[in-house]
Amino acid sequence: MKILMVCLGNICRSPLAEGILQEKIKKAGLDWEVDSASTNGLHEGEAPHPLSQKVAKLNGIDISRQRSRKFLAEDFDRFDKIYSMAADVMWEMKRIAKKHFDPAKADLLMNEVFPGKNMDIPDPWSGPESGYHEVYKLIDEACDHLLTKNNNGVSGMNEKNYSHKQIPF
Repeated sequence: MKILMVCLGNICRSPLAEGILQEKIKKAGLDWEVDSASTNGLHEGEAPHPLSQKVAKLNGIDISRQRSRKFLAEDFDRFDKIYSMAADVMWEMKRIAKKHFDPAKADLLMNEVFPGKNMDIPDPWSGPESGYHEVYKLIDEACDHLLTKNNNGVSGMNEKNYSHKQIPF
C-alpha cells in the first residue's frame, strides 16, 4: 500500500502523519510506503516545524530528515490512498489535480476515526506547543484505525472524544 499525507505547508501535520504511520507500519512488519506533501509549496525543501519534530521525538519518532514537497496531480497515479488533514487542503488537492483527482483515493484522515464526519485536524502552526501534542494524538488515533481497517486488526483502537468542528464538503 502506498499512502500520501497532505497538509497546507507540509511542515506541521503531514510530516507528523508520515512519521507516525511509518513507525506503526514498521512495528507491524508491513511493506507500505508513506510520504507527505503540501498544497501551497511555500516550504518546499524545508524540514518539519521544530515543534512537530519535538513532539514526534518525545513519542520516539524522528522526522528530522523529512523535507517538504509540493503535492502534484500525478500523486493520484502514484499512491493508493491520499489523506488530507483538513477540508481546505482537500479543496486545494482537487484544484491542483484537476482531471487526475480520484475521489475513491482521497479522504480526510479523521474519517478513519469518525467515518463521514469530515473533521479537520487543526493546524497547530501559529499556536503553542500544546496544539502540536493534540495534533499528534489525533493523527496517532487515525493511523491506528487506518492500520486496523487495512490490515485485519494489526493495531488496537481506542475511542476518544474529540471536540473538532465538522466540515461539510
